[in-house]
This record gives sequence, structure tokens and C-alpha cells, in this order.
Amino acid sequence: MLSERLEKVERRIETALRRVGRTRSEITLVAVTKKFSADVIREAYAQGLRCFGENYVQEFEAKCPHLVDLTGAEYHLIGHLQSNKARPAAELFQVIETVDSEKLAGRLDQTGRPLEVMIEVKLSHEGTKAGAEPETLSPLIDAIRSCANLRLTGLMTMPPWSDDPEVTRPYFRRLAELARKHGLPKLSMGMSHDLEAAIEEGATHIRIGTALFGPRRRD
Repeated sequence: MLSERLEKVERRIETALRRVGRTRSEITLVAVTKKFSADVIREAYAQGLRCFGENYVQEFEAKCPHLVDLTGAEYHLIGHLQSNKARPAAELFQVIETVDSEKLAGRLDQTGRPLEVMIEVKLSHEGTKAGAEPETLSPLIDAIRSCANLRLTGLMTMPPWSDDPEVTRPYFRRLAELARKHGLPKLSMGMSHDLEAAIEEGATHIRIGTALFGPRRRD
């Protein structure tokens, strides 16, 4: 049951927070609902979850009409966004966590919709990973801050997959260093298998899917 899985995730969060002297109010649990139906989002909402992460603009576009009555729900785009989909993304989501170029920031700004954004940072050498290179952050941050409709609040990253949280910990630590360097308060990092390491390294947003909803269907 979702309620039991959520309770287990909350226990894991609290245990990690105690280890580093942090409080629960410092963590936003982003429930990752990609590949799950609008009914699953509604069930999660009924359990008290308010922040949901989706990977694909078109998929969420189909769900959105079934969620209009969920007062206070906040939707984050956590998947790669092509600049030609900036307008529908801006209409669907309140937070875009995956801004990775000045071009994309400009397209989002041009929609005229107020948006919270984070910069996705590429910290691995994997060809399949998206994100801005660390050395390009300063000009990208300046460009976003010059956009009237964008509010830059933090950084996010997607480390290489590993079952061992200690393998991903250095990526979380590096993202936290970059955020401090650039004066950005929010860190979106950590998933179902490594949320503890992410919290211990300073995460403010953890993106949890499998631990809440079970395995996703494979297309």
C-alpha cells in the first residue's frame, strides 16, 4: 500500500536527517510519477504528498486535465526539456529543474509565465546524461538571473546509476560545493536507492519514485 511505503520512506528520511542534525522541514519529497496514471497522483495527494515530478511534457499534458482540482499541488519537470517544448512546459509546470542552456532559459522566459527554475548540472562523463558543464555555470546563472520571468533557486543532478549509494555520494558532494560557490540554496539530488547519502550531503529536494509506487512499466 502507498501509505505503508510512504511511511517507510519517511522513516528513512528522518534517520538520515538525525545523522547530520537537519530537520524534516529542510527536505521536499518530490514524488516521481512518470509512467503512472493521474489516479496514482490523486492517491498520493490523498496521502498528503503535494510535490510531483514528471519527465515528459507530452505525458503530463495528458494527465493534467484530471488533476485540476488538486489544490496546492506543485508539479516539477525533472526530465530533459527541448527548447521547442518550452511553452507547453511553462504552462504545465511550476518548477523546471532541468534548465541546461541559455537558449532554453530564454525560451522559457519568452513564455511570459513566472517559473521557478533549477540548473541541471552534468557531473559524469556519460553520453546519455544531460546538463550544463560545471565550468559553464557562471554565465548561465547570469543569463537566467537576467530573465524577468525566471527565478533561479538551485541545482540538480543525475549521477551515474549505482546500487551503492557511496558511489553516488561524491557527485552529491560536488553539487553541494557548486551550489555554495554560486549562492544557490536548493539542491535536487537523490532517489529511492540513495536518498540517505543525498540528504547527508545537503539535498533539499529528493526525487522518489520506485520506493513509493513500485517498479514502473517498461515501454
